[in-house]
Amino acid sequence: MTRARRGDCSPTLSRHFTRPIPRTLGLVIVLVLVLAAIITVGFAKRRTLAPRLAALVVERPAPVAPPPLDRGVEWSGEWYTVQHLDEVTIAIGEPRSEGRNVSYLLLGSSRAVLFDAGEGWADLSPVVHDLTDLPVIVIPSHLHYDHLGSIENFSAIALPDLPALRAQARGGVLVPTFDQFLGVVVNRQPPALHVAEWWKPGDPVDLGGREVVVRHTPGHTPESISLWDPARRWLFSGDYITPRPLFAFLPGSSIGEYRSTARTLMAVLPGDAVFWGAHDELDDTLAPQLTISDLHDLARVLEAIGRGEAEVSGFFPRVYPVNDQLEIWADIGDR
Repeated sequence: MTRARRGDCSPTLSRHFTRPIPRTLGLVIVLVLVLAAIITVGFAKRRTLAPRLAALVVERPAPVAPPPLDRGVEWSGEWYTVQHLDEVTIAIGEPRSEGRNVSYLLLGSSRAVLFDAGEGWADLSPVVHDLTDLPVIVIPSHLHYDHLGSIENFSAIALPDLPALRAQARGGVLVPTFDQFLGVVVNRQPPALHVAEWWKPGDPVDLGGREVVVRHTPGHTPESISLWDPARRWLFSGDYITPRPLFAFLPGSSIGEYRSTARTLMAVLPGDAVFWGAHDELDDTLAPQLTISDLHDLARVLEAIGRGEAEVSGFFPRVYPVNDQLEIWADIGDR
């Protein structure tokens, strides 16, 4: 009898390891591997997948019945409300929508600027043209669908003069990307924005007897801006800060940029600055108003998030309470 060499497998072990895997078991293994791959890829792409999943499983909320209006707020048609913040500044609300968007019309003596263009349930342009005979240019706070709803119905559009947006525009026309627009949530395609003017952050824009300044305020999106009215010490803050959950878990959102923007705003804004946000509270029809103390509260929580010391709940998104009006929703592990 020949003795097996050292290192050789015994006939029994050899037969065990060379026996074919049963077909059913093989299919199970393949399915498990595919599922694991899908989960891995899905987790990595969760920010982009979240709007798609929302579009599949969440029905867009239908308009609600007209709510009772607060004093100083009036209807303009069946969808929009108007509130005069002063003689030359008008908040245009959408209290019948779930988003409760608020756009702002700022009047000068020679022209007007519309900051944001509504959610898109109804055309905003007739309301604006009923409020002023001045030429109107519209600039969005960012490129999400609920801020571009009626933008194509205005003849003049401005965008912030940011290198990434300049590079994206072709022949003066910018079409928002999927991540910028998120129109899948409402089954809407992005509009083609024919850019008439590029407004450089930090430079004053003359409306005739009134100047506004674009502030680049990334965090909610990379291209997010606010409009600063230095004479009134008002910041029209878009979605950066508004008395609703602040979304920092969407494609392009960043807690780090949110924190950097908060530091910058606290350094440059006066202590009596007032913030006018882009989304109203659910039980309020007045324009959403916050103060510098709310910014300080937000900055404090953002700094605590960076240190890993903030109070938090939830998985995705992670929910960080700020104060009785604010909370910020962030991505997993985003600091």
